[in-house]
Amino acid sequence: MYFKEDFSPSEQAVLNRFFTNTDRPVFALVNLPEVVKGALFARYSRTPKSLRRLFLDEFYSQPETGVSAIADSFAGEDADLKLERAEKLYERVFSGYGDDSVAQLGGAHIACEQASNLLTKILERGRIAAYLEQSTRYIYYDQKLGQRYRYFVPPELKNSPLESEFVTEMDRLFDTYSEVVRACKVHFEGRFPKQPEDSPGVWRSSIRAKACDAARGLLPAATTSNLGIFATGQAYESMLIRMRANPLAEARDYAGMMLDELRHVIPSFVRRVDMPDRGDVWSDYFSGIRSEMEDISGQMGEEPDDVPEVQLTEWDPDAESKLAASALYEASDLPDSQLSALASRMSTEEIEKILRAYVGDRSNRRHKPGRAFERSFYRFDILSDFGSFRDLQRHRMLTIDWQRLTPEFGYSIPEAVEENGLTDTWNEAMAQMTALHGKIDDSFGPDVAQYAVPFAFKLRYYMHMNVREAFHLIELRTAQQGHADYRRICQEMHRLIGEQAGHRILADAMNYVDHNEYGLERLEAERRNAAKREPDKGAESAD
Repeated sequence: MYFKEDFSPSEQAVLNRFFTNTDRPVFALVNLPEVVKGALFARYSRTPKSLRRLFLDEFYSQPETGVSAIADSFAGEDADLKLERAEKLYERVFSGYGDDSVAQLGGAHIACEQASNLLTKILERGRIAAYLEQSTRYIYYDQKLGQRYRYFVPPELKNSPLESEFVTEMDRLFDTYSEVVRACKVHFEGRFPKQPEDSPGVWRSSIRAKACDAARGLLPAATTSNLGIFATGQAYESMLIRMRANPLAEARDYAGMMLDELRHVIPSFVRRVDMPDRGDVWSDYFSGIRSEMEDISGQMGEEPDDVPEVQLTEWDPDAESKLAASALYEASDLPDSQLSALASRMSTEEIEKILRAYVGDRSNRRHKPGRAFERSFYRFDILSDFGSFRDLQRHRMLTIDWQRLTPEFGYSIPEAVEENGLTDTWNEAMAQMTALHGKIDDSFGPDVAQYAVPFAFKLRYYMHMNVREAFHLIELRTAQQGHADYRRICQEMHRLIGEQAGHRILADAMNYVDHNEYGLERLEAERRNAAKREPDKGAESAD
């Protein structure tokens, strides 16, 4: 089912010291400094290479990482004996404290490769973990993995008449992606010629990102990705218990592989995941809730209303006065109730003075107001293309939930596709995938049918956030280098906060929200990156 990468005997000898296996798509990182693990995952998101190949090609042989010296120091040591000793120590501590919070104090780096884009959203659902996912804007997805394009065939289809049809349609879709992304690349090269001050690497990287952004709507949810995760034992336990309850076989299979690898590095922390009276009962609890809610929803018989792409569905009318009261709290000795009463009687000018003082002089987007701004909230209902959702879903500190991916709500067509005369090609691909989705839905249900839906199709989801998180999300996702689609969504959020909610003071305080439009969105970012790499001319990448 998964592509197995070939490594020479000498490469395997190296990898065995730092990875829990060399032949499976899920593996843990061991015996490496934290800074090397972080650097590996950072590079991981922008390369088509597997993590183990990346490690061999770019990290192991580099003297500055010290990795080869670390490998030599581990020669002859019994890793199993070391783990056994650590396990005994953990058991003593755990039994002495009897508290689940002990499992927050140990963690592990796990690489998850060849995971579909449905699975990556399941993996990234938890809040208390760190994730880094392969980006669709830095590699061309017509680069095959072995003999096949980068897509996942659902296990549910195995040995069914739809398995071969799925493969045929996916190959055709990726052929179309290749045609469109290459045409867009040529189109943008003509539209945005290289400037004299830019190196070829900076220009090519910006053009590639622009072309990949335009074509990514053709990629199906079955498209595979590489994902790096760092999480505590407690976070992994919660993640795996939910995955074992998931209706998709891929998620359940992956949970099994992850559990196997985690037992090589933090076995005590995940001991309860598959215990019949602990993890299994918990997974059954989640499965039961899902089934009950789907039954209730199916009996409602309502058709969805025609709504805008972004709706502000709920907010606090008194947010600004409440935030002013909370802003005063830390500097005051008055109780919360008294401060709230005082703020409710203040004029708009007085409230504005307090909030402006609390926000301060922000010389950087990363300078954000304090916890007082967590008192009030905004709730947005969004119907956007799946590609934009993938980016916005990563903001895990807010509350986000989403519906199934379906062709029901239509799809977007990028401007560059229309300008290149490829609209018919795009529409034909969407029609083919809609038909395939219907066949899979009829035979295997709507969950499995999601694999056939391209990123261009619209997904409904809500985002519920406090005001402090709104500063972070909206300012970050309207930055120049962002994808035009999610920039538009967050620009509309900002407008609704100021105009519909009437929170003019708060909207004005978000002074790093960017409402401008740009040609090559990544150009300035690539220029900054090139300037940082200036001492190393060889660091510039080419297509």
